[in-house]
Parts: sequence; C-alpha cells; structure tokens
Amino acid sequence: MEKIKEILSHFPEEPFWSIDWNGLECCELLLPWIMEMRLTSQDPDWHGEGDVWMHTRMVCEELAHMEEFRKLPALQRQELFFAALLHDIGKTRCTRQEAGRLVAPHHAAIGARIARSLLWEKLGCSGTRSAQDFRETVCGLIRYHTVPPYLWEREDRRRLVRIAANGELAKSFNIYLLCLLSQADLLGRIALDRRKLAEQAWFVSLLAAETGCLYGPRNFCSLYTQRAYLAGKLNWPDTELYDHTWGEVVLLSGLPGTGKDTWIQKNCSDIPVISLDDFRIRLGISAKGSQASVSAAAQEQAREYLRKKQSFVWNATNLTPVLRERLVGIFEGYGAAVRIIFLETGWEEEMHRNSNRQRKVPESVIKKMLNQIVPVERFEAQKVEWYCV
Repeated sequence: MEKIKEILSHFPEEPFWSIDWNGLECCELLLPWIMEMRLTSQDPDWHGEGDVWMHTRMVCEELAHMEEFRKLPALQRQELFFAALLHDIGKTRCTRQEAGRLVAPHHAAIGARIARSLLWEKLGCSGTRSAQDFRETVCGLIRYHTVPPYLWEREDRRRLVRIAANGELAKSFNIYLLCLLSQADLLGRIALDRRKLAEQAWFVSLLAAETGCLYGPRNFCSLYTQRAYLAGKLNWPDTELYDHTWGEVVLLSGLPGTGKDTWIQKNCSDIPVISLDDFRIRLGISAKGSQASVSAAAQEQAREYLRKKQSFVWNATNLTPVLRERLVGIFEGYGAAVRIIFLETGWEEEMHRNSNRQRKVPESVIKKMLNQIVPVERFEAQKVEWYCV
C-alpha cells in the first residue's frame, strides 16, 4: 500500500475538501489513463460536458461536496474517491458508435478489471487482507456503479442482496457507498435526466435499508438458505430450508504461482484432488493447446466422485465467473455443497514463486490472466472465502 500513498495525498480532506487536480494529473501511473479518458468522447445527449475525463472531474467534485462523503471514515472516503476517479476508465476500451450514437457497453465490468490490474500490479494492492479489501472495495464500486437507478425501477431486491453480499469478502464495500458513487456519477454530467436518475439512486438506499442490506450483507438463517435465495431458487429469504447436501466440494481459484498446491496440502490433504495440470501431463497436452480433452477428462473424474458422494478439490485457476458457474452447476447438480476458495499473493511474490515452479508460466501470460481475472463473488456458491497466502 506504500505505492498508493502519493495518489491518496491528492484526495479531498478536511477542512477545505479541495482536490489537488494538478497533483493527480501529474501522477506517472495515472497519466496514461487520464490521457486516454481525455481522448474518449461521450454521447452529448447523456454527457453534454464532453469527454470522459471532464465527466470524471465533475463526478469527483460532486462527491467531494457531499456531506455524506465528508462524514465517512477516512479509509472509506479514500476507497470511494478512488472508485470515482476510475469509475469510467472502462469507456476507453469499449466506446463505439451504434446507430449514430456513442455507446460504451459493459464499461463498468471492463473498468473494474482495468482498475484491479492497476491496483494489483502497479500500486501494490495485493497480498495482504488490508490491500485486498481496499482494492476489491474500489473494484466492486466501479463494477456496480451504474446499477442503482435500474434496481429502483425494477425493485430488484434479489440483485440488491446479491451485490450487498460482497461485503462479506471486501469488508468496506456496501450499498450505501455504492449509492453515493452512483448519485455523484449521475449529477456530475450535463443531461436533462441527471436529477431524476440521481433521486432513483438515492431511493435504492432506502430500499436497501428496508431489505436489511444497506451497510452490510443481509442476514440469513443458514448458508443453504442464503445460497438458494441468491441463486434464484427461493423467493422468500426468511424461509428456512432443510439442507439436502451430502458433503462439500472445494473449488480453488487464483493465478498460477499463488500457492494453491501448498494450500491444499495444509487444508485438504485428506480428500482427493482433481488437478488440470496433472491431467495435461497425463494426456501429453500443452497448456497452449486446446484444453477440451483435459476439461472433459477432469469433469468425468469429478462425476465419478460425485456419484459416490465423495468430497474432492478441483484445482485450477478458475479466473472467470462463466467457468466457475459451469463447474458449480455440475457439482450442485449431484447434491454437493460448494466452497470456492480464492487465493492471491503480492505481485512480486507471485513472480518469485512462478520462477521457482517446475512448470513455469510466462510472465506475459500471467499478466494477461491478471487483466482478465474476476475474483469470486459471494453469491457464486454456498461458501466463498478469500485468502492472501
């Protein structure tokens, strides 16, 4: 976290709450992204102020003037302001013209990945719980900053509870901060609907308070009930369901060199392990080649264990939600409870461990994986745990 202190020193603080824009715009690590945001245009009907960087500055100024922002603890102010600073960074990668309009589909999800890579590798926000909490609070706010107005329109309590559940993993993340960022985002632009949508974002905070998830995750009577509700299999969250699962399957997630094998030896040495690396060796398939046969063989082994109601560990990188969802669906389909373990270490330690591996992964490949990684969210399984190792 030492590397990030220079950037934080330019953030608004009492008594004047002014933003040191000169300092931020001269920051070596931020400057390339600021230049790209300046070169990224927006649709004038939604953003009459102009480019993405102009909008970002307006959002940050709106946030700094909010009394609610000023009353937050110092750490949450830093996390929220950092999210505001990077909230639309994804637009630099996905803005395009459709039917004569400038659009930026999925910019929030793309922006969260860009911010994660920057914070993890360049700013040292990885490898410790405090650094992980800071990074993932920022990235969670960026990921969901566009959602509040639409949650209000649909009164989508389930998605609200799903998002809020991530507060179990990133301790500072909550719906209250998300609504503050959303309001600042909607007010920090020139558009006819700015105040209407900002009000809708504020109403979501009322909905969250009513639902019991404004400042943290909603409480459930059991993990099984929570899983059923978050997965869309239960409509009434206060209902207590009987747990029909027969045992647990552990699914690991993390970059190569994180220490998954060591974690297994310390925590799951008494149950079988399905390792995709082992199947590659057994089948003589390179990690650069097609992995279809590797995946098929590993899944067939998993089904053998599942039919016998045998717990096991699935050991692979599992970096994306789509892949994890497919695996969890298979495991739960056989009646198993699933626990997903996300492991990380500091970037320099990551490189050191990888260099000492028997099967090294090129650094360029690990960097590409870092740009794609989406840490597991709380709603993805019955149990989700993050560890720094």
